[in-house]
This record gives sequence, C-alpha cells and structure tokens, in this order.
Amino acid sequence: MEIKTKLDILKNNLKSMGSVAVAFSGGVDSTFLLKVAHDVLGDDVIAVTAMSSTFPEREYREAVKFAKDNKIKHVSIVSEELEIEGFSDNPVDRCYFCKRELFSKILKVAKTENISFVLDGSNVDDLGDYRPGLKAIDELKVSSPLKEALMTKEDIRILSREMGLSTWDKPAFACLSSRFPYGQKITVEKLIMVDRAEEYLLSLGFRQVRVRHHGEVARIEVSSHERSKFFNENLLDEISYKFKEIGFIYTALDLKGYRTGSMNETLSKT
Repeated sequence: MEIKTKLDILKNNLKSMGSVAVAFSGGVDSTFLLKVAHDVLGDDVIAVTAMSSTFPEREYREAVKFAKDNKIKHVSIVSEELEIEGFSDNPVDRCYFCKRELFSKILKVAKTENISFVLDGSNVDDLGDYRPGLKAIDELKVSSPLKEALMTKEDIRILSREMGLSTWDKPAFACLSSRFPYGQKITVEKLIMVDRAEEYLLSLGFRQVRVRHHGEVARIEVSSHERSKFFNENLLDEISYKFKEIGFIYTALDLKGYRTGSMNETLSKT
C-alpha cells in the first residue's frame, strides 16, 4: 500500500473519532500521531504524558516543549509503575501491568475532558516482538490508528521528515524498566543508575544507546555504526571510570550492538 494512502486512511479514521486523547511520550510514533491528530481535529485533541521514575526527565521536557510549541493542550499525570503490585519483581509480563495502569489513568483524563477516544502510537512493526503491553491496550479498548492504517516505523519516519518534525530521526526509546533482565528486582536506585549512565553516553555524542543493568555489570548497547567509537583506549577508560562512579563495578560492550527487545532473547522460543 502506498504511504500516502496510509496517511489518508489515518486522517480519515481520526476525523471519524471526533475527539481524542493521545498517550504522548515525545517519541517518534506518538509525536507523529499527535501532530496528525491535531492537524485533523484541532482543539479536540489533548496530549497526555505520564511522569514516573522509569521515564527520564529529558524525555518529559521534550514532550512538554513539543506540545507547547504546537499549541496542543497537554496534561501530565503521575503513573508510578513501581507502586504496582509485582511490577518491581520484573516478571516477563511486566509491560502488561504498566500499560494497564497508564491507560486506565489516561481513560479517566479523557472522561473528565469529554474526549471520545484514547490513542496509542503502536505501529505494525510492534507486532513482531514480545509486547505484553499490547494485551492491556486491547482489553481497555484503546485505539491504535497507526497500526490500523498499516503504518510501519519507516513510514512514520518518512512522513515525519516531510512534515518537518524534528523527531523523524530520533533514536528509538523504551522505558528504563526494559534495561533489566526478567526476574531482576527493579528499584528507584537502579533506575537512576541506568538513567545517569545513558545520559553520560548521550553527552559523549552517542545517539542510540541502552545500558542494560546486570547487577554489578553494565552492558552497553549502541547502534552498529557507533561501535567503532569504542576503539579508543582513552574513551574506554573514561567510560569505565564514570560507570564505576555511577555504581557499576564492571562495564561491558555488547558486540552485537543495539537491537530492540534484546532482553527478550532469554525467553523460550518454543
């Protein structure tokens, strides 16, 4: 299907909804969805962003700025996942509990604001990995118009660039809870360690980064074309020193580089 046809389908579907609340993280998908929705529905659109210990402050600031710059009504809510019973134990279906908590709160905001539909930014590429959060979205009858219009991540990036959105080439992001192996306890202190470590790597000029928390060990993932930056002894020493300062005893580089859902590689494929 042509990309322009997909965009027309998306716009028509949004128009038929009348009013929408977009779960807005400031990432590539939700930013694109929010902008198209606002173009179609104007003031009948609100953006809702959740603040929590698993969501870096830098991402929240970017979301607030985008909504303000585009004159979109923006609502901030608190959705502290660590307060959900069992979440901090990091079970394999952790994302289900997170999404159910988040979208239940967004649905309440939508009801208060007299909004007809709640939207999330899932696209068809999200169907190719283990994503238990999608089950919660289905149960709560949250709409996924990008997925319904058969849009891929590449489609969204291309259209975002054409629309002049600065997020068109923004690196993929997932909540900080995804940095821990299933079954490893998640705490605020560990989340802060991961956030500080990733913030440091970003300050060095790396764009796509993940710091996976394996107890005493930090496993760094960067995009494949950025791996060669580590062929520098001074840089290796600097990163090792900084990560020890943050709280990691050992620091390792994942030779395969960044890939979506690397923690799911431990799950049985049978």
